Amino acid sequence: MLAIIHNDHVNMSRLLKLLRKKINQLDQDEKIDYRLIKSVITYLRYYSDKYHHPMEDLIYDYYLTYRASSDEAVTRLSQEHKLIKKVTIELDELLDIILLDAIVPKEVCLEKLRNFVEIQAAHLAYEENEILPLIRTSLSSEDWVKIQQQWQGDAHNDPLFGDKVSEQYRTLATHIKDV
Repeated sequence: MLAIIHNDHVNMSRLLKLLRKKINQLDQDEKIDYRLIKSVITYLRYYSDKYHHPMEDLIYDYYLTYRASSDEAVTRLSQEHKLIKKVTIELDELLDIILLDAIVPKEVCLEKLRNFVEIQAAHLAYEENEILPLIRTSLSSEDWVKIQQQWQGDAHNDPLFGDKVSEQYRTLATHIKDV
């Protein structure tokens, strides 16, 4: 399960790199495809809500219950997940407005995009550098068997990075091959 989470983080980092590229293009007054950005945000919302965060939460809850000496890290993670959800929804709503041809100042879009990328990147770094190594060294094979038995989520089926790319993400998939 940690391998899935780590792989998700690698894939999310690729998407953040693509968003940084779009931010730079927008900052240089180049035309950008807002539908592509919307596709990134839609994927991150859907995949995180359905697979990634529920799996992380299960592991973190188990760790907190059976192995952690302090709940500070898990409290931070919970707060960050809530913040990420909030800024993702805000950016998603802004993109909806832009795609309806409403006039939105470039600075507003840049601010929302930069904030989103900064928060996501910091969160991924925190999990990769501090939380996952801590969990990896703290949980036994028996713990992982119990966690796997508790997992009630659907089978892991990534609609963008999985074996079969969903029709909804085909255009995005072609853009991330270069990232």
